[in-house]
Amino acid sequence: MKIYNIKLLIIAILIMGGAVSCEDFLDRPAEDTYTIDSFYQNDEQLYQSVNPIYNSPWYDFQRGFIQIGDCLAGNYVVSVEDGYTNFTLNSSDPVIANASASLWSVNAYCNGVIQNVDAKSGSAVTQLAKNTVKGEAMVWKAMAYFYLVRCFGAVPIIHDNAAIIADNSSATLKRNKIEDVYKYITLILEDAIDLLPESNATGRIDKYSACGLLAKVYLTKSGYGMSGTRNDSDLANAAKYAKIVIDESGKALHPEYDELFQLIGNNNQESLITWQWTVGTQWTSQNSMQSDLSMTNFSDAVMSWGNWRYPTIDLQTAFEEGADKLTRNLRDTRRKATIMMYSDRYDHWWTEIGGFIYNWDSTVEGIYGGSLAFVSGTGSGCAKHIVGRLADAAAQGYGTLDRMHTPLNTHLLRLSDVYLVYAEAVLGNNASTTDAGALKAYNDVRARALKSNHVDAVSIDFDDIDLERRLEFALEGDRWFDLVRLHYYKPSVAIAIIEDQERGSWAGLDDFYINNDASNLEINSHKVTGLTDDDFLIPFPEVDLSLNPGLMDDPVDFDFGSIGYN
Repeated sequence: MKIYNIKLLIIAILIMGGAVSCEDFLDRPAEDTYTIDSFYQNDEQLYQSVNPIYNSPWYDFQRGFIQIGDCLAGNYVVSVEDGYTNFTLNSSDPVIANASASLWSVNAYCNGVIQNVDAKSGSAVTQLAKNTVKGEAMVWKAMAYFYLVRCFGAVPIIHDNAAIIADNSSATLKRNKIEDVYKYITLILEDAIDLLPESNATGRIDKYSACGLLAKVYLTKSGYGMSGTRNDSDLANAAKYAKIVIDESGKALHPEYDELFQLIGNNNQESLITWQWTVGTQWTSQNSMQSDLSMTNFSDAVMSWGNWRYPTIDLQTAFEEGADKLTRNLRDTRRKATIMMYSDRYDHWWTEIGGFIYNWDSTVEGIYGGSLAFVSGTGSGCAKHIVGRLADAAAQGYGTLDRMHTPLNTHLLRLSDVYLVYAEAVLGNNASTTDAGALKAYNDVRARALKSNHVDAVSIDFDDIDLERRLEFALEGDRWFDLVRLHYYKPSVAIAIIEDQERGSWAGLDDFYINNDASNLEINSHKVTGLTDDDFLIPFPEVDLSLNPGLMDDPVDFDFGSIGYN
């Protein structure tokens, strides 16, 4: 890990400040207005101390979110020659280094907040506020470790950064066994559930956020160390905690899927855990994904360079669409909300001229004015994480965008995820299920997406749920982790899924779309072969290895008694 960054983060926790955002939830004190010993004097100040964990420490992980979560998984291509498309990752990859540093920074920040709540709070701070803030930090800590273990496998469990700094052991930390990391995550989340309120301020984590995450952790954990089947106890716990969210949270699926990924969908009724981004002077508090994923000149405020990046042919096929068509079937509303394809119209973008049409011809009259380059290798672009232009943001109640800055929340856990976790947990090791609760959860997700095209399924199997997860969460940085979960107990199946994917591009799209000439239209096929189990672990960054060579040693047991857990 980037130990020097963690040390700096612990120091930064003690003086953390930042810009004041336009949303009260993310307000922060100016860094020159307090010291840690005098700041935690009332509930408002205590809540402010945890606010930055909702964005800034995650920023560098966000920048590689799609490469790890979707490029590895065969949903998206940043470059046909990169290690994520071809499974040729190495320790010098800067995205990996930044992601690792970011996740360890989140853990350090959370540890500092958890310790400061008890050590620094004044007498006027209520127990409710203390419990809530600790619970929120615990959930974010668990989320960081959930990403770490699924990316890198065995990693060190750092429960107290201050202790490591004090005894100067940062360069000799050992990795802990994967099963211990999962146990640690579940223990943290169980404590968080006990501490958190059933409802919290808008956008903030509550008890049901923790329950939903714990359900997903148990589902993932259920396959580790298994062969062919999953652990029944873990599956039962996954179903149990998912059912708590479904039955008791009062949350419901947002009726319009596409609105989940627009500014009007920020903190919608199915949000459980989201990165909360702002536009201000505090660098790293903003969402930069529009810059990374949209075409050059797509916005008049947010610079972008995503011309050559595109959803894969394989993902289009999963949606039953293809670039070799001039018209769209639009059967599944999630496709258009996820992937821009030829002839798609979006009324919430480019509102000055009545909407944006992905028409492939950059020479048309009007605001396009030749400024857009339609050069995607699959005739498509990413539709999620895109806000658009200044007028588009204003139309949805947000007045500010800036270079590499949008305030669009990023979903990490939605209610639909918990629905499908529940369906998969109930299915468990069975070939199929007709369980009424599992069917309802599955059918509710599909009914929103398919609308009048939906017919309730009366029996579902793993492939049904897995496909539904891919379509529901495509380009949300999650698909790779579904494949990691599958690889835990059915490695050959996970490898076969990836090796069967078409990650190539189309030749002749210009002639086809602009001149209606299909004579040169053909696929330049690109598939990965020869995958091994090692390809399901991301290599540690070389900077981490140089600072702590112990990361190369075999993982060891973690002493849970040393942190008060039996």
